[in-house]
Amino acid sequence: MGRQRPGTPTLEEVAALAGVGRGTVSRVINKAAGVRDSTRRAVQQAIDELGYVPNLAARSLAGHRADAVALVMTEPDWRQFGEPFFTEIVRAVGDALTDTPVQLLLTLVRSDTERQRFVEYARGGRVDGVLLMSVHAQDPLPDMLAKAGLPTVMLGRRSGDESVTYVDADNTGGARDAVTHLLDGGRRTIGALGGPLDMYVAQCRLRGYREALERADVEVRDSLIVAGEDFTEESGRRATAELLARHPGLDAVFAASDTLAAGALGALREAGRRVPEDVAVIGFDDFHPARPMEPPLTTVRQPLEEIGRTMVRLLLEEMEDSPVAWRHVILRTELVLRDSA
Repeated sequence: MGRQRPGTPTLEEVAALAGVGRGTVSRVINKAAGVRDSTRRAVQQAIDELGYVPNLAARSLAGHRADAVALVMTEPDWRQFGEPFFTEIVRAVGDALTDTPVQLLLTLVRSDTERQRFVEYARGGRVDGVLLMSVHAQDPLPDMLAKAGLPTVMLGRRSGDESVTYVDADNTGGARDAVTHLLDGGRRTIGALGGPLDMYVAQCRLRGYREALERADVEVRDSLIVAGEDFTEESGRRATAELLARHPGLDAVFAASDTLAAGALGALREAGRRVPEDVAVIGFDDFHPARPMEPPLTTVRQPLEEIGRTMVRLLLEEMEDSPVAWRHVILRTELVLRDSA
């Protein structure tokens, strides 16, 4: 049972006629997201021309598909999940799966016990693949999933030589553009509000800050850099107050997230500093905040919807094709100019 009759067209023959890979044909048949319209038409034309009929029963029996993927958030502090960045990514991933038969499961994994429990759960065939977000440098979960043979795609990466498929934004380039804009506006005492340095994203954004200063022959002073415990507004408020105490002549702030920037705006307001007249502020992310910022925030836009779509596309392809190589995708950022800088 589950084998095609001799002489009937195969999935491979459809792929060859359409000029695409086997996995692409499967994604068209399953109405998966991330397939160009022209590719979808070519595959459908090949299916019609060959008279190919998908054997759904065989696919189910052979593949043991759960038709579900897990979006795993590994941030140890559950309060982080209330931050807009997380909700935007969840929405983007959910939207990318809308036209597929795949269910999205949200899971929190914050300890060694929870890691082991989740890997056992996933290996039991309850999910077909895993999307990971907010992974810190020493987190072993991506490697545990890879060892278990589970298709996995990460949002971001743990280091510069990541060994798991990931999708990331150009964090270094985006930060460099932001600080260069401040320098071009005549700002010279530029503080940096960083995130936790055990996250590669925070390291990259600080690297961009340093590179912009070095290219402009402006001294990089460690006293102008404050790395926070997290990316929250309260962390940004504390860090900005610390910067003002160290450098009363502070004339600009680059914040490694919009929530950090919101905290900076609050601290500057409390200190009687005008934005941008006295201190210019630039954030990073460009999500839609729960409340508008005053003044409107200049920021580096991450393509969050494209990140979500790309993560889903890569995961669906890995679920179908089991590629032999990791794939690393870095998407462009954009500096969005508003009133704060």
